[in-house]
Amino acid sequence: MTGDSSGPGRGRRLLVLAICCLSLFIVGLDATVVNTALPAVQQDLHAPASGLQWVIDAYTLVLAALLMLSGSVADRIGRRRVFLTGLLVFVLGSLLCSVAPGLGWLIAFRAVQAVGGSMLNPVAMSIITNTFTDPRERAQAIGVWGGVVGISMALGPLLGGFLVDTAGWPAIFLINVPIGLAAFALTLRYVPESRSPRPRRLDPVGQLLMVLLLGCGTAAIIEGPGNGWTSPLILALAAVALAALVALPLWELRVREPLVDPRFFASVPFAGATVTAVCAFAALGGFLFLNALYLQNVRGWSAVEAGLWTLPMAVTMLVAAPVSGRIVGRRGPRLPLVCAGAALAASGLLLTRLAADSPPWLLISAYALFGLGFGLVNAPITNSAVSGMPLAQAGVAAAVASTSRQVGQSLGVAVIGTVVAGAVVGPVVTGFAEASRTGWWILTGLGLVILVLGFVTTTARAVAGAARVAARLDPARAGVPGGAAERLR
Repeated sequence: MTGDSSGPGRGRRLLVLAICCLSLFIVGLDATVVNTALPAVQQDLHAPASGLQWVIDAYTLVLAALLMLSGSVADRIGRRRVFLTGLLVFVLGSLLCSVAPGLGWLIAFRAVQAVGGSMLNPVAMSIITNTFTDPRERAQAIGVWGGVVGISMALGPLLGGFLVDTAGWPAIFLINVPIGLAAFALTLRYVPESRSPRPRRLDPVGQLLMVLLLGCGTAAIIEGPGNGWTSPLILALAAVALAALVALPLWELRVREPLVDPRFFASVPFAGATVTAVCAFAALGGFLFLNALYLQNVRGWSAVEAGLWTLPMAVTMLVAAPVSGRIVGRRGPRLPLVCAGAALAASGLLLTRLAADSPPWLLISAYALFGLGFGLVNAPITNSAVSGMPLAQAGVAAAVASTSRQVGQSLGVAVIGTVVAGAVVGPVVTGFAEASRTGWWILTGLGLVILVLGFVTTTARAVAGAARVAARLDPARAGVPGGAAERLR
């Protein structure tokens, strides 16, 4: 990496990057390791399908709702302080999850865990972008960061299967404790404090609208089949979510310093990264949810065996993630994005042929393609989201990208899980595979969207437009009266 004399030395910068990646590792690991334990949780806590969806979405929804707030608060009161707090809360939530006496308690403790997680990823990304001030060095650091996302998620099914079969499902939460405490000690010792030179005001109304939109919308999707789509509860939840969806952009255009700055989305690469993140992580959420139930409940394999069957996905993801980071740092995001979309679409297309007795070649090929696609997609998402953004708003820009990931995963579990659960006819062993084909067609479509966005958002015109948006986002130029609507013109 290129040297930079204006900040900490190269060795210290790399150490800060390693510490931030350690926090990302436990959050990324949690995203996939829990899915492996779902059949064990279902059996031990007598959880229905909707309960399993909430075990995943209670975490991702709270995370999505608070990420942007955490980024803003960190820019204001200190990124290191918020990062340390997040590590402690995440460790506490993990401990509580491991001793949860019932399904309701587990869902509640997953929400606690998510509160801590919301203070980790966007804040760590902000620390990285403020530590690596040289553009080329920063791109390479972000590539490493994106690679860790893929590596941690790839290890989840394998590690989760081993822990569930040897120590029970609580062990998947306990593993976060030593890693989290190590990251806390290292952060306390080596990571410098930093703040934005122009702290942003908080936006409580925008935050409330975000919570209502995500929470009520997802609740309506998950609980709709059980309560009836026309029941008063579901209609009320849908109405609140729709009202929040309409009110949020209207409010954000009026407030001087919004929770979600509408100017960010005038950048085609940034807007494309947001949509790509939603699509990629919706595919991941649906894939992991359906895959865990298929391998263990339909094929009858143990958690370890199910984890071993996902080894092709883990291997290709482990290989593709760091390669993608290097390609993005040297050549830009187009090639990884296009290849990622094609691989994800091909994986979904193969799985539309899934049956209760599908041959090994079909599973191995589909899993390998999915791992390749998902391993390639993370680094370009992160790079496109923060490239060109002023350092003072790095926390918020990174939080928008991270929020998009969590929203996507929540929607993937909620929508694909609900569609497939409603289509199952008869016993799960005989009816699940055929019912899941609709979910795999959705995954195929998501891959195609990513492929198209890979071309559209990386043109010379799109990059030039992003540079103009970045200039308008410069606090020295943007700090004028008139609010967001004025600055969009």
